[in-house]
This record gives sequence, structure tokens and C-alpha cells, in this order.
Amino acid sequence: MNDKDKIIMKNVGKKIKLARINAHYTQEQLAEKTSLTSKFISQLERGISFGRANTIVALCNELNISPNFLFDDFINSKKQSEFPSIDINFIKLYIELDDYNKDVLKLFASHLIRLQNNNENNKLNAKNNEDPKIFVVFLSL
Repeated sequence: MNDKDKIIMKNVGKKIKLARINAHYTQEQLAEKTSLTSKFISQLERGISFGRANTIVALCNELNISPNFLFDDFINSKKQSEFPSIDINFIKLYIELDDYNKDVLKLFASHLIRLQNNNENNKLNAKNNEDPKIFVVFLSL
């Protein structure tokens, strides 16, 4: 097995683990639902083993994910990805949040996007010799 294969297996394994955690399954529960062993699920997640096509299909179906989620980083395509580049560490942290804090984060993100858009408009105004405005958001919970 070459280094590229090892990298693909490790990254796909991390994404399978991430999807499993997001689905609130233990390795044992996922193994039971997919007719695999928990040992094999563990090996997949660590990038030690790699399943056949029917294994990947079963995992995608049970975890409600697209194969694109697993392989998009490795396929050179001119077509734009379904998802922008994902910060896996951020997603891991997000998954650990309770529903209330997920809602807080969504609200905060929507405000950040609005501020970002305003900031872009301010940069345009600054180029036209207008004073840019600085927006600061304090979120107190």
C-alpha cells in the first residue's frame, strides 16, 4: 500500500468516525446496524482497514451521509463541491454542543456574516473617501 492510499484511508476513517458521532452511535451500535463487527468499524475509523463498495454504501446509508462527504477531498473535479472546505476540528466541537448552544452558535454566525457583509460595504465606502464604520458585537449569555 502506498502513502497516498494510507492518507485516503486515514481521512475517510476520520470522516466515518465524525459521522458516527454525529449520528449518536457507538461503534458497537453502528456495527450491528451495518452487519459489520465493532472491531472492523474501529479499524475503518483508524484508517487501518478499508471496506468494499457495499460496506461504504451501507455506512453511508446508515450514517445518512453522501460518499462525496467521504471522498471529496481526493477527487480532482472542476465541479464545485457540495460543501465548502470543512474544518473537521470545528465540526467535532460543534457536535459536542447541546441544542441550545448550537442555536446560539447559529445566531452568532448569522450576525458575523451580516457584519462581514457590512464590513465589505465599508471597505468600498472607504475607497470612496468615506469614513469606514467599525462594528463590534458583544454576545453575553
